[in-house]
Amino acid sequence: MFGLGKLMGDKPGVSGGDPWKGRLAFGAIVLVSAYFAVQLIVTLQTLWLLIFGAIVVAVVLRALADPIVRWLKAPDPLAVFLSLLIVAGVLAGILTLFGAQITEQVVALSAVVPQGWNKVQSWIQAQPYAAQLFEQLQGLGDRAGQALQVAQKFALGFASGVTTLVLVIVAGVFLAIEPAKSREGLLSMVPMDRRPRLREVLNSCGKALKGWLKAQLFSMVLVGTLTGVGLAIIGVPSALGLGLLTGLAQFVPIVGPIVSTVPAVLVGATQGWETALMTLALYVVVSQLESNFITPMVQKNVANLPVVLGIFAVVGIGTLFGPLGVLFATPLALVLHTLITMLYRQDVLGDPDAKAPGEK
Repeated sequence: MFGLGKLMGDKPGVSGGDPWKGRLAFGAIVLVSAYFAVQLIVTLQTLWLLIFGAIVVAVVLRALADPIVRWLKAPDPLAVFLSLLIVAGVLAGILTLFGAQITEQVVALSAVVPQGWNKVQSWIQAQPYAAQLFEQLQGLGDRAGQALQVAQKFALGFASGVTTLVLVIVAGVFLAIEPAKSREGLLSMVPMDRRPRLREVLNSCGKALKGWLKAQLFSMVLVGTLTGVGLAIIGVPSALGLGLLTGLAQFVPIVGPIVSTVPAVLVGATQGWETALMTLALYVVVSQLESNFITPMVQKNVANLPVVLGIFAVVGIGTLFGPLGVLFATPLALVLHTLITMLYRQDVLGDPDAKAPGEK
C-alpha cells in the first residue's frame, strides 16, 4: 500500500520479504511523522492559538450576524459590519457608564490585596504552634506580591498587545464574512469522496462552538452580576472590580472561579474576618448556583464538556501552550471532542450511540 512494498525492495508477484520489516518501517515513519508534527505544533504554538482565537471571534460575529441575515435579508458583509457595531456599542456603553469606576477599583485591588495577605499572616503568627507553618507560607506572600506586580505591569502595558489583538479581530472578521469560502478551501485538500462527511463535521464543530460561547457569555454576565451585587451588600471594597474579575474568570470553567475567589477573600479580610468569611460563603453559594442551576439552564440542549474532560483540558492544553492555552482550553477541547466523536467513534468504530457535543 502507498508503494511500501517497492520501498522495502519487494519484487512484483512475490509476497516475500520479511513482513516485520514493512511493519517496522511503517511504524518508524509514523513515529517520526508524529514527532515532527508535535515539534511543529509546539514551535508554532502561538500561531495556532491566534488562528483559533480568530475562529472564536468569527463564531461570535456569526452568532450575531446570522439573525440579521435571516430577519433583514442583509448580505453577509453588511451583517458582520452591523455585528461589529453592536459589540462596539455594548463595550462603549459599559465604558461610558462604569469605565472610570472599574479602572479605579481594579487599580485599588493591587494595593488592597497585599493588605489582606498581611492580615492573614498576622493571624497565622498569633496562632499557637503556627511558627513552622508560617515559615513555610512566608514565601507565598512574596510570590503573591510578585504576581500582583506582574498583573499590574500587564494591565499598564496592555497597549503592547494591541497589534496582536487587532490581527486576531481582523482575521476573525474576514472569516465571519466568508465562512463557507474558508471551509471549502480547507475541504479542497481532502479527497472528493470524503468532503461531504468532513463538511458535516466542520459544521458540527462550528455549531457546538457557537452554542457553547452563547451559553458561556450568558453565564459570565449572570455570575459577575450576582457576585458584584453580593459583595456590595456585604460591604467589600472594590465590589464592581471584583465582580468584573469573577465574570471574566468564568470563561475558564472550574479553574477561573477558584482563582477569582482568592483576591476577593483577601480584600474581604481587610474589613475583618467576618467579612472574609461572608465573602467566601458568597462565592461558594454563587458557585453552587452556577453549577447546579445557571449552567444546566443556559446549556440545555447546547454543547457541553464533561467536567473531568474540562479539568484535564485546562491542565493539558495550558501546560502545552501556556496562559493562552488556559484561556482557549475549553473551546479547543470542545472542538477536539467533536472531531474525535464524529471521525473516530462514529466513522471508525461505528458506534451508533456516539453523539457529538450538541447532537440530540
